[in-house]
Amino acid sequence: MTTIAYVIAGSEATGGAGLQADLRTFAQLGTYGVGTITCIVSFDPNNGWAHRFVPVDAAVIADQIEAATVTHAPDVVKVGMLGTPTTIETVAEALRSRTWRHVVVDPVLICKGQEPGAALDTDNALREQILPLATVVTPNLFEAATLAGMDDLTTVDDLAEAARRIADQGPQTVIVKGGVGLAGDDAIDVVWNAGEISVLRAPKVGQERVSGAGCVFAAATTAELAKGADVVDAVATAKQFTHGGIVSRLSSSAPFDAVCPRP
Repeated sequence: MTTIAYVIAGSEATGGAGLQADLRTFAQLGTYGVGTITCIVSFDPNNGWAHRFVPVDAAVIADQIEAATVTHAPDVVKVGMLGTPTTIETVAEALRSRTWRHVVVDPVLICKGQEPGAALDTDNALREQILPLATVVTPNLFEAATLAGMDDLTTVDDLAEAARRIADQGPQTVIVKGGVGLAGDDAIDVVWNAGEISVLRAPKVGQERVSGAGCVFAAATTAELAKGADVVDAVATAKQFTHGGIVSRLSSSAPFDAVCPRP
C-alpha cells in the first residue's frame, strides 16, 4: 500500500525550500507526496536577492485542500509557510474539519517580503489558530524564542525551557533546532516529547545556515510519521537525513546554498 505524505506550504522558486523541497524529501523517503500551495515566493537577483511574495487566493487554497484530502485521505500533514492571516484562517478551518493522526507545523513566523505590520498579524494568527492544532512543532531558534516568549536562546537548557513552554500551548512534541546558532562543534536539537527531553547532536557543517534545512527536517519527520514511525524515531531519522543533505549541499548562483540530500 502506498503511503501518502501531505504538505500545505509555499512554493519557493529556486527549489531549495518550501513545497519543492518537501515533495522531494517525501519521494526520497519512500512516500507519495501531495501538496497544496499557499503562496509563491521568488527573489529579485537585481536587488540583493530580496524576497518577492504573492499569496494564493484563499478560495483556491481551500479547493486544493478539498481535492487532496478527498482523493487521498491523508492522516499526516506538514504545515509550512502560510503567509497571511486569511490563509491561516483558511488552513486552520480545513484542518479542524478532519481528524489527523499528526499535524507537523514548521512555524514560519516572519514572512519576508511583507510589511512589518502585516508580518506581525500573520505571526499572531499562526500562534492563535495553527499552533493549537499541531501535534509536532519544529521551530528554529528565532521561532522558538518568539513562541516561548523568551530572549535569545544560547544554551541547551534554554532550548529545553523553550520547548517546554511551547508544549504548554498544545503540541505533544516540540523540536527546537539549534543548528549553527549555539556555540560548539555540534548542531544541537532539543526534543520535548510528552514531558521527556532528549538531545540530538550532529557535527556542524560550516557556520552558515543552509536554505531549506528547516523545511527538509519537518518534511522528513512527516514522511516517517506517515509510514508509521513513532515520533522519537521519526525525528531521529529526520535529523540524520537533513544532516546528510547539508553535507551534500547544492551551490548555485544564489548567495545561499541549499540542502541536497542524496538518495
